[in-house]
Amino acid sequence: MWYKRDLKSVSKEQAAFLNRLRKRKNAVLGIQWLLLIGFFLLWESAALLGWIDPFIFSQPSRMFHAGVQMLKDGSLWTHIGTTLGETVAGFLLGTVLGTLTAVLLWWNRFISEVAEPYLVVLNSLPKTALAPIIIVWLGNNQTSIIAVALLTSVIVTVMSVLNGFLQVDAEKIKLIQIFGGTKAQVLTKVVFPANIPCILNALKINVGLSFVGVIVGEFLVAQSGLGFLIVYGSQIFKLDWVMLSVMILAIMAALMYEGIAFLEKKCLKWQQ
Repeated sequence: MWYKRDLKSVSKEQAAFLNRLRKRKNAVLGIQWLLLIGFFLLWESAALLGWIDPFIFSQPSRMFHAGVQMLKDGSLWTHIGTTLGETVAGFLLGTVLGTLTAVLLWWNRFISEVAEPYLVVLNSLPKTALAPIIIVWLGNNQTSIIAVALLTSVIVTVMSVLNGFLQVDAEKIKLIQIFGGTKAQVLTKVVFPANIPCILNALKINVGLSFVGVIVGEFLVAQSGLGFLIVYGSQIFKLDWVMLSVMILAIMAALMYEGIAFLEKKCLKWQQ
């Protein structure tokens, strides 16, 4: 990290500041891990001491044994791979289509003004309410699940990216136009580079939304996937499967989020 630079090259005040920053980061990370470990220890202890019913609430050890058993028979990898593939597909489609739509609306203000009330309504509408309709239209298959994930994330992407495009400094745009720059050059030289952080922020939001869309779709039509495992496990009172699936979803979402955060650091470093 940048704060691990050679401290001999900076002043004593700067070195002290960098040391405090490093200590603070380590303290935050340490407390985060302590809270996580403490939560699972409390959960396990509550089940062992009879404070909660492990049949209803499960417990970490039961989840671990269930996960090991499912890893041995290969079923867990199937469910994880199905959900991950659907989420990545919906995530990428939502981001690309949302960004391209935002570019179109920025390019043509007439179309943007016409579409504005519809975007507001679609953004306010619970996307999961449309899932049964999507399934009827596209059939009981994986395409429907990806479509639900796409629908969940695309409108948010359009509105957030378009808002970023419209807030670009007008003086910079005028400067390009004064020197004879075309609208395409304004987009590629000013508007798009200025909104890379906005697009990356939309990616972070889309991670959670894509998982929501996929899980809702799997609740309704899937024959495999973590959403299917949650529904099936609750139906046969295998709460270990349910809680294990929830934990795996949390880990997958966290890893995808960290991947985008890493990409954001690289992009910001490249811009500098």
